[in-house]
Amino acid sequence: MSASGRSETTDDLLAALLDGMDAALCAFDADGVITHWNREAERILGWSAAEAVGRRGFAGWAVRAADAQDVQDRLMAAQDVPGRQVHEFALLTKKGGRVLVRTQSAGVPGADGKPAGVYCAFSEVHAQIDLERSIALSEALMDDASWGVVLVDVDLRPAVVNAHAARAFGSGRTALLGRPLGELLTQGVEELEGTLQHVLAEGAPPAPVELWVTVRTAEGLRRRCWRCGFLRLASPLAEEPVPLGVGWLFQDVTEARQLGLDAARLRFRWNQLYRAGRAAGECEDPSEAAAVRLEFALAGFADHALLDVAVGERLVRSAGAPSGTPGPVPLPAAPGAIPVRYEPGHPALQALDRIGPVRTSAPRGGAAEGWAAARQWPEGVAHGLCTVLRSRGRTLGVLTFLRGPSRPAFERVDAEYAEEIAVRLAADLDMADLTRGRG
Repeated sequence: MSASGRSETTDDLLAALLDGMDAALCAFDADGVITHWNREAERILGWSAAEAVGRRGFAGWAVRAADAQDVQDRLMAAQDVPGRQVHEFALLTKKGGRVLVRTQSAGVPGADGKPAGVYCAFSEVHAQIDLERSIALSEALMDDASWGVVLVDVDLRPAVVNAHAARAFGSGRTALLGRPLGELLTQGVEELEGTLQHVLAEGAPPAPVELWVTVRTAEGLRRRCWRCGFLRLASPLAEEPVPLGVGWLFQDVTEARQLGLDAARLRFRWNQLYRAGRAAGECEDPSEAAAVRLEFALAGFADHALLDVAVGERLVRSAGAPSGTPGPVPLPAAPGAIPVRYEPGHPALQALDRIGPVRTSAPRGGAAEGWAAARQWPEGVAHGLCTVLRSRGRTLGVLTFLRGPSRPAFERVDAEYAEEIAVRLAADLDMADLTRGRG
């Protein structure tokens, strides 16, 4: 290829690059004559390249006469100072309107190192301000926001994490990047990933979503409730929307939600006690009333309930719920019934010694095998709560509630509820003994 051919190819490539830019660009030679004018400059001001190239500065066409010399001097001064110079000018459109633009200009050195001209990139001030606002907003969200912000890539892995989110995960910001969500959460990850996939495919949900998750931290597992919002991120540079990932914003609302759950649980339990009292009041036999209370107590609280009454120095199994057969649970045991064979240290025996509730749970892993059977409890039980039955200063037995592994361990508030049940049930059993002349 000849030198002239290479020069034409270079000029064509330069023209294509200039016309493909998102910013308006023009260039001046050392005398202030316009040498380049791209399509974005034409879009903003309405003057075509044919009309602009070859003119000396903006005087007489793209700027008011009163401002022309000042604009020209400030633009061409970029030849004599290092770096970029930023200015704001009011330019004129071809239709006579005024446009406030922000310019960035810099000198262009020649082959001999001397100033050879100036290039000037400019954009409408409001567009520049919008861009700066967007950048400022992004930086504020990533640094100072009072809620968690995570940018998740299309592979559902954190790509950017702000400081608040890192604290919520109990980790450093960089330590979270690129890790699967399953390594960060033990529960709730399936629901979260399903939501993220929906956002990538269909867009953001119409309202915030509340998710209960369990977070892995250096201090252990933490159960949290996060109120989440999601935004699908798409590239603004592509002709077709290309998903870049999901913007995930969340706030920790665990305390408020837990208070709501506790209040709802308390209302339900006291309602159960009220209903049980009404039903027991219709029973002629006090022992039948005790059985009714036991059935009511089980609902929403435990999977099994066992009633062991004290006969002399022994505990005798009197009733269990659910009984597995229609009708009320069995009545209290006769004096000659076979005692329950509890090993020393059994939670029921501990409750008798303490005259108070005892909570226990199966150990994790293989050690849990045979744990329930060793305590004379139904197979599959993982959590137990034993509390004593007391009436008129006497211990009448032990009431035991049991839960399976899919349910949480008993807490202090559960023990308080169990004691409330035991007080009412013990009064029924005491009345039954008095009725039979044993009190």
